[in-house]
Amino acid sequence: MDDICLVHQAFSCLDWDDIDTSYNMFGKNISMPLVINAMTGGSDQLTAINRGLAKAAKAAGVAMAVGSQSLGLKEQASQKSFMVTREENPDGVIIANVSAISPVEDVVRAVDMINADAVQLHLNLPQELSMEEGDRNFSNLCRRVTETVNTIGVPVIVKEVGFGISKETAMKLAQTGVYWLDLGGKGGTNFAAIEAKRFAQGMGNVFVDWGITTVCSLLEVKSTNIPYKIFASGGIRSGLDIAKALVLGADAVGVAGPFLKALLNGTYQTVIEQIMKYENELKTAMLLTGSASLEQLAEKPWVISGNSREWCRGRGVELSCLRSQKV
Repeated sequence: MDDICLVHQAFSCLDWDDIDTSYNMFGKNISMPLVINAMTGGSDQLTAINRGLAKAAKAAGVAMAVGSQSLGLKEQASQKSFMVTREENPDGVIIANVSAISPVEDVVRAVDMINADAVQLHLNLPQELSMEEGDRNFSNLCRRVTETVNTIGVPVIVKEVGFGISKETAMKLAQTGVYWLDLGGKGGTNFAAIEAKRFAQGMGNVFVDWGITTVCSLLEVKSTNIPYKIFASGGIRSGLDIAKALVLGADAVGVAGPFLKALLNGTYQTVIEQIMKYENELKTAMLLTGSASLEQLAEKPWVISGNSREWCRGRGVELSCLRSQKV
């Protein structure tokens, strides 16, 4: 995100109290376009973590996605760690999470488990290949995603988990009927590095730097002109980062690691404070760019530099054709 600079507007005639960060996600109003993104679930200890995150999401008025529900689909005793999110936040936006290669029956069960408003189908090929026990057969991936999109009754989000989405992937996914993407760009949690510590002889050490950054993923996907709704996630660390992502064309953002650290080092109140800090930083960026609403923010000028600009040049991404239209 350091490669992106928003253009300061010194003559911004706005009232702080009139700046509107609210957003409608899956038919429900939230305070800002933010998801406490997928992290964990499956044990008693993780039940407490999800409970705290769900309490924070409810109090702050933001969305929340649970971690992979694969264990909950296998063991009924593990389902409590996911179901607690809906118990604590009965009216909020809660998003289910399963592997993109899951059969549609499992996706339905995952959604029903938490009465989810949407479901993330996660793509994690580098992580799987870095795991000794990981999957190696992805031949059914396209078919499974297409079946889920055509069958399930809630919005489907295809989500990367830290390695980004290229324009080629975006174009291929369009054929499945997917409408939402969560970019999960390089820059946040590095699952190849995590698996390298679990399995020293695996491929995680070699591919620890693999992937596409969140900024470059966002610019690549936008360059396709496919009308995706986009979550920008991976390395979002402030309200200013949120503002930058929205200006670049994201519809919402996902944050995981900082909220988990806040919870583990404090209480769910600490997570609420972190979210409020992000909201204040987002509003500050909006005032400094002369944006009273998220719609106005999306049209503001920006400048790109550094490695992100070089990546776009090398990949043939025409920056002048993107939504903001100014660089």
